Amino acid sequence: MATAAKETATALEVEQGFNIPDPTQIDRLEGKVSATEWRLRCELAATYRLCAMHAWTDLVFTHISVRLPDEDGEERFLINPYGVMFDEMTASALVKIDLDGNAKQETPYFVNPAGFTIHSAVHSAREDAGCVIHVHTPYGIAVSVQKDGLRRYTQFSMQIHDDLAYHDYEGIALDLDERERLIADIGEKNLLILRNHGTLTIGQNCALAFLRMYLLENSCKTQILAQSIGGAEHLHEESEDMAHRVFQQAAPAFTKGLGDNLVWPGLIRKLNRTNPGFDY
Repeated sequence: MATAAKETATALEVEQGFNIPDPTQIDRLEGKVSATEWRLRCELAATYRLCAMHAWTDLVFTHISVRLPDEDGEERFLINPYGVMFDEMTASALVKIDLDGNAKQETPYFVNPAGFTIHSAVHSAREDAGCVIHVHTPYGIAVSVQKDGLRRYTQFSMQIHDDLAYHDYEGIALDLDERERLIADIGEKNLLILRNHGTLTIGQNCALAFLRMYLLENSCKTQILAQSIGGAEHLHEESEDMAHRVFQQAAPAFTKGLGDNLVWPGLIRKLNRTNPGFDY
């Protein structure tokens, strides 16, 4: 028995098969990429940290992507690498990929191409999808399992009511065939509840995608809190007409050049005070 024990490695003796460098210790890419790419890298890294600030993370198992300018006639995107937490994301750590999720830059990191399946579907179908945020939060998932989906209980939900679509669950998003059905389901809308899975928003830039996710996640949270008192008979739900009215009233907030200046500058200032370094 003693001999067998010596021949078996303990958990403490087993080394991991790869090394994930600290994102603050890698080479900084500012000046080594175009000014546009660097700006988008900084905005996306900030978005990751803002999602962490609002507790919209599932460790490293969700993604936020940004469209870059095409290179050599091919589409390019930025996405997070494995091994880097959302609250420590930096502009230089983000990985440039193609539509199939293949890295198109030298990087010490790796990405999971399957993690880009949902994002690639949206980006390929929507030229206006400058940023796609997909998260798995307890409140978002709790609403995603409800047969009636998001209800018209709050002003939060009515502001996005007419812009929300649903996609049925098909398992972990590994099947590329699912992209066609997801594209068909989301159509021209900018918010999506993936049933039994999570939430997703689209924006022309990070600021608008983030604002939409803020409203969607708060819609889900307040719905679950309201439902804690009991069933639908205890709750007041506004009419479809009222939801449509509120959606129209809120529409200017999602206009590029207006909505992205309402809260984004303040969010960046707050981020610089509380968790600086995203622009490394």
